[in-house]
Amino acid sequence: WQIGDTQVRSDDDQELIKVLRRASTLTTSRGSSIPSKTVILTTLNSAWAGPGSILDLFLESFRAGNGTQQLMDNLVIVSLDHKAHQRCREIHRHCYAMATPGVNFTGDAFFMTEEYLLMMWRRIDFLASVLRHGFDFVFTDADILWFRNPFPHFHDDADFQIACDTYLGSASDRHNIPNGGFVYARSNHRTLHFYKYWYNSKDRFPGKHDQDVFNEIKFDPFLDGLRMRFLDTAYFGGFCQPVKDLNVAITMHANCCVGLQTKVHDLRNVLDDWKRFAKFPMEERSGVSFDWRSPRVRCR
Repeated sequence: WQIGDTQVRSDDDQELIKVLRRASTLTTSRGSSIPSKTVILTTLNSAWAGPGSILDLFLESFRAGNGTQQLMDNLVIVSLDHKAHQRCREIHRHCYAMATPGVNFTGDAFFMTEEYLLMMWRRIDFLASVLRHGFDFVFTDADILWFRNPFPHFHDDADFQIACDTYLGSASDRHNIPNGGFVYARSNHRTLHFYKYWYNSKDRFPGKHDQDVFNEIKFDPFLDGLRMRFLDTAYFGGFCQPVKDLNVAITMHANCCVGLQTKVHDLRNVLDDWKRFAKFPMEERSGVSFDWRSPRVRCR
């Protein structure tokens, strides 16, 4: 089946499959701890892709993290415009240009504008196509810093796992406040039906973005068979609920933070904090008292 308003041409579809295969094949050949036929995906436009912007910080975190360097082999950068695709091809090995005819995603899409909503729903459409081609994925917003390999920390019994703005204490509690910027989905009939249902539900809730619609539908009986889990912000943190212990930090998301320059400023602080922490010998890290310098006033 094909969901979404944008019909993907067969040549684009074949190019996507080729890129996904190339990124997931490195998993097996290099003996990575990432499961086979699994890719890491992020999407961005030229506003986030320029030198010194979000993309550079994102990739720098992989290079500075514990056990994350090799995961760059499995990372596919999905560009939303030509300039972003050009930049990706200059600095990364796996790039895919996501065509959306008649739509300009070049600039910084401000929260809840028409361009923002189109971008978010196009992303859900795209992720559904990845599942349909038989690939599991971790989707990560580019304004998320990676400090550790997340795969050993995912739930083994889940079809769909999602990060939280606010975590209430239980991974199975659907009252958790999710954030669609970090998701792990396994390709099976349950996730395929879920993503189709999620995308089509936008028509029931016009003017809402994907995350708000997810909050509306997460209790629907249609999703009772979906094994859904919410990721603990003690490990998968963000500016809404920061990770307190750097010894267990896996990711840090610049959520609850509006504006490109604001995000860049505070993510740079967080990444520099991580690098200072990582300089301590392993045996000394557990005794280190460490506070993030961000988020502070700029993101609040």
